[in-house]
Amino acid sequence: MWELIRKNQQKSMLLLIVMGVILVLLGYVIGMAIDPEGGFVGIILALVLYFILLIVAFSSGKKIMLRMNNARKIGPDDYPQLYNIVEEMRLAAGMPAMPEVYVIDDPAPNAFATGMNPNKSVVAVTTGLINMMSRDELQGVVAHEISHILNRDIRYMTLATIMVGTVAILSQLYLRSMMFGGMRRSGGGGSNRGKGNIIMVVLALVFAILAPIVIRLLYLAVSRKREYLADASAARLTRYPEGLASALEKIRGSTEDLKVADKSMAPMYIANPLKPKGKRMRNLSSTHPPLDERIRILRSMGQNHSYAGYQQAFQSVTHSGKKIIPKSAVKTA
Repeated sequence: MWELIRKNQQKSMLLLIVMGVILVLLGYVIGMAIDPEGGFVGIILALVLYFILLIVAFSSGKKIMLRMNNARKIGPDDYPQLYNIVEEMRLAAGMPAMPEVYVIDDPAPNAFATGMNPNKSVVAVTTGLINMMSRDELQGVVAHEISHILNRDIRYMTLATIMVGTVAILSQLYLRSMMFGGMRRSGGGGSNRGKGNIIMVVLALVFAILAPIVIRLLYLAVSRKREYLADASAARLTRYPEGLASALEKIRGSTEDLKVADKSMAPMYIANPLKPKGKRMRNLSSTHPPLDERIRILRSMGQNHSYAGYQQAFQSVTHSGKKIIPKSAVKTA
């Protein structure tokens, strides 16, 4: 498991670097479009905006998420079975501290985890999930969320979400300023400079349109892979893949709407809560892999609940040679 966490962190850092390069380039071309010598200023402004959002996320991000979802903290006497399962999975995962347990009063079955590290983390579930699931199913869901914490997914998703948000804000500010004519430029300084300025304006417009799309696609691709990894880790922790598979099946079949769900929080949940009102969740996959596929993979594992078993099941179900689990993690599992 520790090898998987190490590989996960390395890939996360690489992706964040790529996202950071896109952010810096966007700041540069916007700065150059505003002023032929303003590229460096544009980079500084982009990074300042990112770090402001980062400080807010690290200092208050967990509280904001819990408040947005109307989650309330519970103790061992409020929901004894849930609390016991969280403690059980925490011990199985070797986490250094017990996560705080929160409940969301909502009939839709779902759950999420938050917190920047395993020492200060939260597992939150809806009352709908508690009422609908058997103990094995609830254990599978909790193990999935504990895996997100242990794999450091929460920290990465927070950093990546802020990167996506910063790029979106910069792009919207520039596009709206162009739309309302707030950044008209003179063609002074000679025809060559004027032509160069026009080129930078066009380049900035292209970047402002494409950068949010590209960075969002990168974010979603890794978000989906992390769901597979959390499923694999959950199967390994519980040693019973059928528990999580059955839980996902019930979540898929529910027509209850999660009232507090919004686009910014959707990737944090075990299954995408954004769906047509009153409809089943089915295979919504913008932020998550298809539920049908996740269920089939878990059930194809049989009694082999190791990382190698999940990798084999994944390749069998998806008919691909794609490696979800790093080779080194499979060998050390």
